[in-house]
Amino acid sequence: MAEAAILRVRHCGAAIFCRRAPERCPACGRSLRGAGLSAAPLRLPSPFRHGHRQPRAFLLRPTAGTFLGGYDGKSDLHVGITNSNGVVYNYSAEGVERAEVGWEQCISIPLVQPDMFQLLQRWDELLEEFSTGEAWLPHRYEEQNHNCYMYALAFINSVLTAQGKHQMSKSEFTEKFVIPQTRRASRYITLHQALAANEFYIVPLPEPEKQC
Repeated sequence: MAEAAILRVRHCGAAIFCRRAPERCPACGRSLRGAGLSAAPLRLPSPFRHGHRQPRAFLLRPTAGTFLGGYDGKSDLHVGITNSNGVVYNYSAEGVERAEVGWEQCISIPLVQPDMFQLLQRWDELLEEFSTGEAWLPHRYEEQNHNCYMYALAFINSVLTAQGKHQMSKSEFTEKFVIPQTRRASRYITLHQALAANEFYIVPLPEPEKQC
């Protein structure tokens, strides 16, 4: 089921979030007709993607449930790497799994640029070859130090090495690529949860942005 859109309207020095554009400002009661461009409803882009439609990407999703289906921000996340057809390679105590369903609501981080022609052609071959290595047999799985994240990062580093580029540590990759996306997702989840309980969610704007 498609997620309901979140809209933002600016009025009375505040950002007003809602599911349906209001005719009147819920803060002051005045009509929003003719209130100017800033009061026009703007649809917020969702930070989540259908993982099986994201080729050659690093994906994150909750181990159980979905981001917008009760995720509390503290539960474990599971990660995987897609091939060119959106099949998600992911490592667990069962070994490397190749999932064609189950990753419909994810944070997605593209890994290959359109101009990387050679890598685009070889991606599936490299991913399959890497995933059959002994390091990723089921009995080698260890929840803290040899897990899904380390599998995905090790594959990314194997590609970087083949390109003559420096490898990335877990902290470097997380800080550069993952944290900006998860922060954006966290803000969106907060709005989603607020609008599940109330028709409007009103946030005061910083002084330079206030308009009435």
